[in-house]
Amino acid sequence: MNGIAANLKPEYFKVKDFRLASGGILPEMVVEYITLGNPKRNARGGIENAVLWCHGWSGSCIQGPTLYGKAFGPGRPLDPERYYIICPSALGSPGSSSPFSSGLGPDFPRYTIADMVRAQYLLLTRHLGVGRLKGVAGGSMGGHQTLQWICDYPDFMDWAIPIATGPSSTGRVVGIWGLMSETIKADPAYRGGYYTEQPKDALRRAVMGTYLWYFAPAYYQLEYRSPEAVMKGLEDAGMGNATADANDVVWRNDAMISFNVENKLRAVKAKTLVVGVNDDALYPPAEEFQRVALGIPGAKLFAYDSILGHMGNSRDLDKAIDVMKTFIDEAEGGSKG
Repeated sequence: MNGIAANLKPEYFKVKDFRLASGGILPEMVVEYITLGNPKRNARGGIENAVLWCHGWSGSCIQGPTLYGKAFGPGRPLDPERYYIICPSALGSPGSSSPFSSGLGPDFPRYTIADMVRAQYLLLTRHLGVGRLKGVAGGSMGGHQTLQWICDYPDFMDWAIPIATGPSSTGRVVGIWGLMSETIKADPAYRGGYYTEQPKDALRRAVMGTYLWYFAPAYYQLEYRSPEAVMKGLEDAGMGNATADANDVVWRNDAMISFNVENKLRAVKAKTLVVGVNDDALYPPAEEFQRVALGIPGAKLFAYDSILGHMGNSRDLDKAIDVMKTFIDEAEGGSKG
């Protein structure tokens, strides 16, 4: 674990009667979050050094400074000595309101990536007193949220760094997340979402299938020398994620499937650096992150090779650190704080 994350304790923001894009209403919407660094205020008292980090599909508010820890710390792009960094747990993740944490189970209303972002907007503006961000960044599902942010609130930030993401859910991505959900729902133990015990076997099988897309094909060739080794690796991945809540997974997958900001990219005003992994089988270049860079006026694109595939967007992010630092400095007019 990155040392800066060792003693972080989550805090919570609550909103009554939060209306979702589906028309559903959460009587109480909870957002879990952590912060790193200290807010710097201008002469009018406004916070002028806030940066938002959005986490990925399986993460929470702690994922930024841990899994993506190479981007966090002194002298790195997300430096707590320079920025007031806010890391929320997305709507639908267990620390924030979700089918599991709310106790609503399958009666929890459906939500979208846009709902996640609007909940974060309320956290920033109503609770933390942030009227504008320096920047927003995130990887994978966090990249989706980053794109949603710069489309829905185009005047709210100076810069953005979406990592390992696409502008919409393509047929392949819909199939990956959809098959994962159908695997869970087809298990009799799921009981239409009204289970009394987690359908762990269904979760294990669902994650095993999805995990095939997480690494580059060459990774499996080099890491696993036999069919038995491949299956054991997938089994280990499945067991490691079998502690998730099944409804949380299905609801989150639906949000991933419905994501689409492709027709909004031309209106983006934030200076944008799109970061991708050339070997990403989940969000490959031509189908995904290159489309983001082509869609946003003036966007820059940086892609690197990683045998880790999609997982390389976090584990090999050091390959993009210098480019990210330079981009941020230029986006902020050369100022370093």
